[in-house]
Amino acid sequence: MNTLAAGWTGHDTRLILATVLAIAVIVVLISKVKLHPLLALTLGSGVLGLVAGMPVDKLLKSFTNGVGSTVASVGVLIAFGAMLGKLLADSGGADRIVDTVLGRVRGPGLPWAMALVAALIGLPMFFEIGLVMLIPVVLLVAKRSGKPVLLLGIPALAGLSVLHGLIPPHPGPLAAAGSLNANVGLTLALGLLVGLPTVVIAGPLFGRLAAKMVPDAEPPARLVPESEGTDDKHRPSFGATLSTVLLPVVLMLAKALADILADKGNPVRRVLDFIGDPLVALLLAVLVGMVVLGRPARLNRERLSSIVGDSLAPIAGIMLIVAAGGGFKQTLVDAGVGDVITSLSKGANLSPLLLGWLVAVAIRLATGSATVATVSAAGIVAPLAATLDPTHNALLVLAIGAGSLFFSHLNDAGFWLVKEYFGMSVGQTLKSWSVMETVISVVAIALILPLGALL
Repeated sequence: MNTLAAGWTGHDTRLILATVLAIAVIVVLISKVKLHPLLALTLGSGVLGLVAGMPVDKLLKSFTNGVGSTVASVGVLIAFGAMLGKLLADSGGADRIVDTVLGRVRGPGLPWAMALVAALIGLPMFFEIGLVMLIPVVLLVAKRSGKPVLLLGIPALAGLSVLHGLIPPHPGPLAAAGSLNANVGLTLALGLLVGLPTVVIAGPLFGRLAAKMVPDAEPPARLVPESEGTDDKHRPSFGATLSTVLLPVVLMLAKALADILADKGNPVRRVLDFIGDPLVALLLAVLVGMVVLGRPARLNRERLSSIVGDSLAPIAGIMLIVAAGGGFKQTLVDAGVGDVITSLSKGANLSPLLLGWLVAVAIRLATGSATVATVSAAGIVAPLAATLDPTHNALLVLAIGAGSLFFSHLNDAGFWLVKEYFGMSVGQTLKSWSVMETVISVVAIALILPLGALL
């Protein structure tokens, strides 16, 4: 500690104060002023640069460069993911997955089936879209089975939330991987390794406890479906749908394995490096989905074009928030904040994985946004990533993602979505949804830290 203090300068103090002030400005603007995160992150970047003493021209260049590089590396991937999710929904493929899985499960297996359905549907979809799609299914199954709604709802929410926080191609993990120059395929593989037991603990197992703690959750009657849905005559088959959903996952995992097992000059590795790149893998999945999902559903060219176009509007806000987060990250880096954080962590002998988790937790609690927490925390700890090997770099992405899910509360839009859909009071939502998010965060980091020590 004395060594750390001896190397501390007034400029370091100014940079830390600038960072704290910038984050405080972002928090207040989002939570109190109710300003859109895009504007809050932009203004927070300005405060950071000016208080840190950056020349105005350098500040503007840093922010715009960060926005541009983030959009270039992540923006198209987010768009492709939205297209695939929309194709899955409008073709009836998502309904096919739901009907097939739930048609084979009864009684005690229903919570596990709901977690599986959420995981399958949630792979290519954003949390809010997956939530809106799954809620009618959860409510219908709860009504017909007579089981408590939270016994089935918590596993579905856990499946969606874990994927949202830990698994590419969701925007948070993608943005963090881009900021930290992490291998997306390796991040995906480790994310699945951490995510599966996390879903089990926070989903079906915690769901039992949540159903006992909040036994009287009563969804609004208008939200409970009256029928099973539309005729499935023209839906794509279960096999075709599942293959389309898993195609980008398989390609990215194959690339990660090839990078580990094969030499650089190996022709198989060169092919997998191309088709397993997230951009190419998701593009191929969209093109395959247009044929494999669209043809059985009798979607003509005009309809497919409309579906693909309509998928982009809902994710424009997410994309811009991620881009502004990239601008904030680059401002942090160019101001020199990351180097100070690196020195602090080394002096305090703090694990980079634990540091990334703690920073993300703090920003999540303050702003309520998992995406803002992820991109901001990634920017703050980015210099640490340069000292890590590829495996620990990917684990750092997961640690940040885990921290970004910690204790959703009143400043999180997801909190209010869950509250209204399940007909709960604020207190009931805190005891169920908020605790579930905390369980996910804590279990995930409890798995990530030992992995970091072993690998």
